[in-house]
Amino acid sequence: MNLQLAIKDNRVYIIEVNPRASRTVPFVAKATGVPIAKIASCVMAKVKTLKEFNLPEVLPVPKIFVKSPVFPFKKFAGVDPILGPEMHSTGEVMGAGETFGEAYGKAMEGAGLNLPMSGTAFLSVNDTDKGQAVVLARRLKKLGFDLIATYGTTLRLKEVGLEAASVFKVNEGRPNIVDFIKRGEISLIINTPLGKTSHYDEQAIRKAALQFNVPLVTTITGAEALIEAIATKKSQKKVSVRSLQEIHTNDKSLNVGG
Repeated sequence: MNLQLAIKDNRVYIIEVNPRASRTVPFVAKATGVPIAKIASCVMAKVKTLKEFNLPEVLPVPKIFVKSPVFPFKKFAGVDPILGPEMHSTGEVMGAGETFGEAYGKAMEGAGLNLPMSGTAFLSVNDTDKGQAVVLARRLKKLGFDLIATYGTTLRLKEVGLEAASVFKVNEGRPNIVDFIKRGEISLIINTPLGKTSHYDEQAIRKAALQFNVPLVTTITGAEALIEAIATKKSQKKVSVRSLQEIHTNDKSLNVGG
C-alpha cells in the first residue's frame, strides 16, 4: 500500500492511497539485496510459500541508503521551484554510504546538485529558525565558508560572535541578494519562509538560485543534512563508489532461496 500524507497546522491529511508497490519496493529491494517483487510474485502465483525463502525477521541493511527525488526545474527557465502537494518529481536517485552524510551527499549529487566545498553561504531565516540558524552558521564557518545574511539574521549571528556581512533584500535596494547570486558570489543559500511580506523576495531568490545553479535549501532540516554531507565530503580523501552487487556480495547475512 502506497500512502501519501501532508501535514499543515498540526493536522494530517491523506493525499492519496494506492494499492500498489510504487517506488518504495525497488528502493527497499536495492538497499537490502532482497528481490521483494520476485518473492511476492512467487508467493502470489503459489510457486513457493513465503517460509521457503528463509527470510530473516528483520532484513539487514549493510550501509546507509538515502532516496532523493529528481526535479525538472532546470529545464524550465523562469519557473519558481517551490514545492507543494502536487507531484513535481520526475525520477529518483539513491545514495549509499557508511554514514548519513556520505549517503545523502551522493544522493544529492546523483540528483544533479553540486555540493559546494567553499565560498559564501547566504542565510535568511524566519524568527523561529534563528536559533538553529546560529548552529548551522557556526558549522559553516568551521568548514571554511564566509557568511552573508539579511539584516535580521545578521544581527542574530553577530550577537553570538559570528562574523557575517549584511545584504539587502530584493525590495530594500541595490545591490541585493539576487545581484550577488547573479555575479556568482554565493555558493549556498539557506532561506526558510518568512511569511507573506517576503513572498516576492523568496520567489526571486529561488528563481535566481535555479538559473545560476546555486544550491538552495528552504528548511532547517534540509540545511542540516546538506551541511553534514559537505562536512563528510571535505573529510574524505576519496569518494568510494561501489555497485549494489558488490555491496550485497559482501553481505553474508542473507540466504534467500529462489
